[in-house]
Amino acid sequence: MNIQSRTKMTSRLLLLLAILLGATNSGFSQSPKDQLKVISYNIWNGFDWGKDATRRVELQQWMAEQQPDVVALQELCMYTPEKLEEDAKSWGHPYSVLLKTTGYSVGLTSRFPIELNEKLFEGLHHGALHCQTNGVDFLVVHLHPGSIQRRRDECQLLTSKIEAIREQNSRFMVLGDFNAHSPYDADLYDQNGPLLTRMKKGDKGKGLEGNLINGDFDYAVISSFLALPLGDVVRKHTQGIAQRGSFPGRALGVVNNESPDELDARLERIDYILVSPEMEEQCIDAWVANGKPNWKLSDHYPVVAIFRVD
Repeated sequence: MNIQSRTKMTSRLLLLLAILLGATNSGFSQSPKDQLKVISYNIWNGFDWGKDATRRVELQQWMAEQQPDVVALQELCMYTPEKLEEDAKSWGHPYSVLLKTTGYSVGLTSRFPIELNEKLFEGLHHGALHCQTNGVDFLVVHLHPGSIQRRRDECQLLTSKIEAIREQNSRFMVLGDFNAHSPYDADLYDQNGPLLTRMKKGDKGKGLEGNLINGDFDYAVISSFLALPLGDVVRKHTQGIAQRGSFPGRALGVVNNESPDELDARLERIDYILVSPEMEEQCIDAWVANGKPNWKLSDHYPVVAIFRVD
């Protein structure tokens, strides 16, 4: 057996192990029936466009241990509906929906049946997915990574969509990788710190086609979502960027030749779970899982929120 064949066989065995462990861990033991646990996770280029089977298995195992009810995923590169279904089953979810099979896709998995409302593409860099599960509308997003103007344009389209959702249902949320910064965090970023110093060098002269405006972050996108209004549940349950930071994960250290301390020093929050006023009242906890178990699973950290179900 050659090396390539051994690698493929090892990958298959690892994936099978993850599914079996997921079935054992979640059994599927779920969160209490009076609670809804939601996780949003950017999985970094679909585990290196499908080549990193080890990281995929480790993330499957972590997700199974969390026993979520609903999971929103971004960067499902090289994914098919069947592949997402395989992941979903590994953490106890019999239902899943994938936005697309090309480029940077998003998806939703759930332990409840999922109703696909709409796949959104026009005017959106990566697209967005609107589904309903367990009586809650979910809008899974991944905004433009490199242009303030493009994110603002996407925000206009999405806020219009949210207003339409609100007319039909008071229980809804928008979640994913927004690539944008919250005004609630503005005082947490040091103007002369490593994060903004690094970004100013790479963003010089780009204006609204870059990621900084007048040498600072653009807070207009998240402010527009908050003004709908939507609630930022993580903000209410955390303090400081060390608790809220969702990017960069330590997995980037090898790629960028950066130490863990260097990566931690430039933490920023660009991943969110934003919810309707009704769901904000029902949120009993929310956090960014940026501790050791997730250091090497992705270049982003997952966002977790738990809601009371009345």
